Amino acid sequence: MKIFKADLHIHSCLSPCADLDMSPKAIVEEGLRKGLDLIAICDHNSAENVGAGIRAGKNKGLVVIPGIEICTKEEVHVLALFEKEEDALSMQNIIYRYLKGTNRPEIFGDQVIVNEFDEVEGFNMKLLIGATQLNIYQIEKEVHKRKGLFILSHVDRPSYSIISQLGFIPNGIKVDAVEICGGITKIKGFIENYPIVRSSDAHFLKDIGKKYTKLLLKEPNFGELVYALEGKEGRAILQ
Repeated sequence: MKIFKADLHIHSCLSPCADLDMSPKAIVEEGLRKGLDLIAICDHNSAENVGAGIRAGKNKGLVVIPGIEICTKEEVHVLALFEKEEDALSMQNIIYRYLKGTNRPEIFGDQVIVNEFDEVEGFNMKLLIGATQLNIYQIEKEVHKRKGLFILSHVDRPSYSIISQLGFIPNGIKVDAVEICGGITKIKGFIENYPIVRSSDAHFLKDIGKKYTKLLLKEPNFGELVYALEGKEGRAILQ
């Protein structure tokens, strides 16, 4: 077993609120500079830059997990992490079916689709910053149907978190972990019974790796991450 550093919540230039410098290639290079072993690209309601991130990671030697940050009908942000790109894209198809509106770049920002070589391939015109028409139960079901991880985003924040929007974790949903992005060192209340990961939620290159999770694994990959969240076969979250 070894200790690996993971930042499981990074936005690319596909997210309208992210800096345009956040190309998949630049994210991977910055992740390596920060000493990360495992990252996840999680854009708002889309996985269209995930494949480029995975390929850029393979070119440079950094493991990239495909992910999406989904905004539920209740305006709760959740992370969906998957083992395979096709599972993330399958989840994206469900999201797009229930995501209304058209992006206005002059207000929300450009949503840039980029390949692993920093070449612009197009612009997504869906309103990715918006909320889907899927409630949190429906999203959790669809994520787990694809054998993904369902993680509650930035629960320590005063907006778009399950605490700010609902004030509690509803009965009947399976939560694989909760995410902390701020400086909380002592967890109180209902979330202390769940595995806790720390992530940067980076929208700018300088913020990648500012918060990360130490994991005890055999190697950095999705399957080992699942084991760590479950505390299975010696894998563990170390902070």
